[in-house]
Amino acid sequence: MTFIWFLVTLFIQALTLWAIFFFSFSRKIGSLTILIIALFTAFITPWSLILGLPLVLISLILVIDPLRMFFITKPAYKILANSMPSMSTTEREALDAGTSWWEKELFMGAPDWSKFDAYPYPELSEQEQSFIDNEVEQLCAILDEWDIHTNQDLSPETWQFIKDKGFLGLIIPKTYGGLEFSAFAQSRVMSKVASRSLTAAVSCMVPNSLGPGELLLHYGTEEQKNRYLPGLAKGTEIPCFGLTGPEAGSDAGAIPDTGIVCYGEFEGKNVLGLKMNFSKRWITLAPIATVVGLAFKLYDPDGLLGDTSKNDYGITCALIPASHTGVIIGPRHHPGGSPFMNGTVEGKDVFIPIDWIIGGAENAGKGWRMLMECLAVGRGISLPALSTAAGEMTYLTVGAFAKIRQQFSISVGKFTGVQEATSEIASDTYMLEAFRYLVTCGLNQGGKPAVMTAMAKYYATETMRKLVNHGMDVAGGRAIQQGPRNFLALLYQAIPISITVEGANILTRSLMIFGQGSMRCHPYLFEELQLLQMDDKKTALKEMNTILYKHLGYTLNRTARALAYGFTGGSNHAPNSVDTFTAPYYKIINRFSTNFALTADMCLGLLAGEIKRKEMLSGRLADIHSYMFIATAILKFYEHGKHTQAEQTHAQLALEKILFQAQEAFIGLFDNFPYPLAASLVKFVCFPFGRPLVQPSDKLKQQVGDLIMEDNAFRNLLKQHVYYNTNPQDVTGRMESTFQSLLEINDLWDKFKKSESKDLFKGLTFEEHIHDAIQINFITQAEANRLLKYNSMRYDSMLTDIFNEHLNEVLPLENPHLSSYE
Repeated sequence: MTFIWFLVTLFIQALTLWAIFFFSFSRKIGSLTILIIALFTAFITPWSLILGLPLVLISLILVIDPLRMFFITKPAYKILANSMPSMSTTEREALDAGTSWWEKELFMGAPDWSKFDAYPYPELSEQEQSFIDNEVEQLCAILDEWDIHTNQDLSPETWQFIKDKGFLGLIIPKTYGGLEFSAFAQSRVMSKVASRSLTAAVSCMVPNSLGPGELLLHYGTEEQKNRYLPGLAKGTEIPCFGLTGPEAGSDAGAIPDTGIVCYGEFEGKNVLGLKMNFSKRWITLAPIATVVGLAFKLYDPDGLLGDTSKNDYGITCALIPASHTGVIIGPRHHPGGSPFMNGTVEGKDVFIPIDWIIGGAENAGKGWRMLMECLAVGRGISLPALSTAAGEMTYLTVGAFAKIRQQFSISVGKFTGVQEATSEIASDTYMLEAFRYLVTCGLNQGGKPAVMTAMAKYYATETMRKLVNHGMDVAGGRAIQQGPRNFLALLYQAIPISITVEGANILTRSLMIFGQGSMRCHPYLFEELQLLQMDDKKTALKEMNTILYKHLGYTLNRTARALAYGFTGGSNHAPNSVDTFTAPYYKIINRFSTNFALTADMCLGLLAGEIKRKEMLSGRLADIHSYMFIATAILKFYEHGKHTQAEQTHAQLALEKILFQAQEAFIGLFDNFPYPLAASLVKFVCFPFGRPLVQPSDKLKQQVGDLIMEDNAFRNLLKQHVYYNTNPQDVTGRMESTFQSLLEINDLWDKFKKSESKDLFKGLTFEEHIHDAIQINFITQAEANRLLKYNSMRYDSMLTDIFNEHLNEVLPLENPHLSSYE
């Protein structure tokens, strides 16, 4: 009997603790409640007092500031101070750069869905829509990626069109002659251009992302803005930005390029300036640039900037005319798969005035923060736009190919092995479009969410890599033989460009997303790190005593929530737009968000500075955080769609895949965490009954595999976002026109091919079979003409290019079915 009462009191005490933490009672109310429960249960059995006494002591320590300082804050401060590695100025600026947005809500474990509901969904203005319908459409019509590939450059007429129509000035305000488009409009413009030519898209992308224009807008002096922005908007100035070099790629903090403060001669006067030495590589647009942005390390050995105690100012950015004495625009590089202008910029003992620093002398040493914040545009808009375009064109072309290409008298897209690949293409394309909308929504809100845009860059480009690879697998020989008919090969070859630029993907996932995410999104961590670096230890300890208590309350609350959601499946909190389809997914996201907050605190608390070197673990944390963000993007995209069955099926597969991957990232982290006991405990709190989610079913994948071969609602949306045409002589129009023709006669074609496979008709060729089918009244002459016409188109769409023996001349192709209906 005593044992039963012991279990009862144990349950009462545990339930009390859980309620205090779950409902976030104040420390005084919580401690008083613990004290009362401990004393009350002591009268039931003496064992209860033994259990309750530690709770009473802990509550007293937490409530009484001096006790908390002695028993908790000082030991924690000492441990953290010894375990945290010193941060360089560059690292500190990188972690502190940018703002946060919706990703912070997901990080903290209690998403505010009313806030999510209130985000205005991106729309194009009348001017932006007109530009896409006219100027962008006209540019796409004159682009030929095979011709660009053959000539290794855009044509002079194309370059002039790009300059004249403002494609290089999308971000520049109208007051300077630019178009001043929203982030969403920039993305839509870039993806439509990219659907036609990645080379043209990259050429337009750079001036509108990381480059002099972006840096001048946010940090330039009025004189610098007036000097350069009108020319950049009109295309009379072509910008490039020199950041990377032989010694520094993703580790920009290691750049050896220098600027030494000194006096020198400029325009006949002795002025304060910089003696520059630099060697830059892989600089897009460098071969044709008229103005060069440079990142370098600034040194002031003589204290000429006014601070004699400061020698090393750190990374700084300057703007230099390409024609300036000593600047050498070198030869071109040869980027694989996409021959955009890319080359070298060098200079030895180049003297520039001090006011050529972007923002003037007062911005000396602030270059790394400037770059980290401006990288958000390239990461959040341009590269995801290229990836989205690649996904959409793969969806359209490979979906059409899978329908048209037949084996054993059925479309190859009907084989379930193929559908495993095509369903990935379809659901990933749906995800990319949804991702684009939410990311540009965040950018349109203002600020520069560095974590969100790093997510966009990594997961969009990695998804592009995966789905284009699937497309190559499905299209097979039709995709590997290069030539003006190939709709996929050049896209495939360009994949490494997006993977590599503006932060290599491995670095972005393993270090940046969670590294910056923990700084920008955690409610207490950045402030705690600042306190650890303070010279005034007494003040630091005093402030740490307060913030550490808040942090502990936050962690305990998330623990209580995670435990509750482990038994209930999650919270039912959701936006007002929730319906029966989306509600279960919001519930899972609520659960995973709370689990993530707890798991992240476990990693940060136990690993401290070591998390920086545990890149596989931090990569999994990045996956979980990003997958939750992507899942909310899919939900919001679906809710703003037409709610057709086709859209819902795409959304369902995309959601089931992404949330299952988030779950597996949790499990992978727990299974590989260096402190197994802590990991097992947190794993039990988060997943007391094991994995709650299973992989998407084969049935669902087959449904999506069927949809990609139909003219469904989502496919029709994609036609509005890319350069869509049905010209049978065009590289993508050939496949699309054939696909549309097949849809018109699909039942007739299936009927004829099934009968043909059963040897119902006499003859050896298709044309002979058609002739016999007419004779036996199986089809009419009109139906025969339609079948013959489509068969000719089908055959032509399957042909790949042939060349002479030197591969420098495309030879004409013959179509034996062409005369059958003409």
